[in-house]
Amino acid sequence: MEESGNHSGRAGELTRYLSKYIELSEELERALSERMFIREYPKGTILLKRGQPCNECYFILEGLVRTYYFKNDEEVTTDFHLEEQVVSPSCYGTGEPSELYLECLETTVAVVGTPDMETELYAKYPQLEKLSRVMGEKIMAGYKDRFDGFKMSSPEQRYLALVKNENALVQRVPQYQLASYLGIKPESLSRIRKRISKKG
Repeated sequence: MEESGNHSGRAGELTRYLSKYIELSEELERALSERMFIREYPKGTILLKRGQPCNECYFILEGLVRTYYFKNDEEVTTDFHLEEQVVSPSCYGTGEPSELYLECLETTVAVVGTPDMETELYAKYPQLEKLSRVMGEKIMAGYKDRFDGFKMSSPEQRYLALVKNENALVQRVPQYQLASYLGIKPESLSRIRKRISKKG
């Protein structure tokens, strides 16, 4: 784990993303840039383990993070996080132990946030608190849409939706983890892929 170079350029990536939601003043952009802590994590880094409190959240600038837990000694993948996505477990900042693991599937560069940093920035820039609420609602709505979609679709439909909406993810994730995320066995995913391939 190390602090990433090209800090100013990386900071610009985050402020461009945030500006999609609120208007950022020059003062606020400067404050964010000055307080940003950007880290680079090697592939395979475990950012969070089950039982640990979560005192950091992440905005991914580059890389891929997986969320998973164990059931009957098998990994169950619950989510993947790509560039321009926020990784903020439900236990973040609460002091409660995590039920999940976070793993970097690729070398990952991320802006790291902490509760203390957020409290300081929210006090000085109230619009950031509004932004955080808006982004939180968007993330939860996305989870709900995916969960509802999973309940109402077949494994093949789930896979096709993933290919259509997040094809980059399909190309970057190991098949057994992708299968776990879709709620099927790797051999079932292989059969689905072959069936789709035959259909052309």
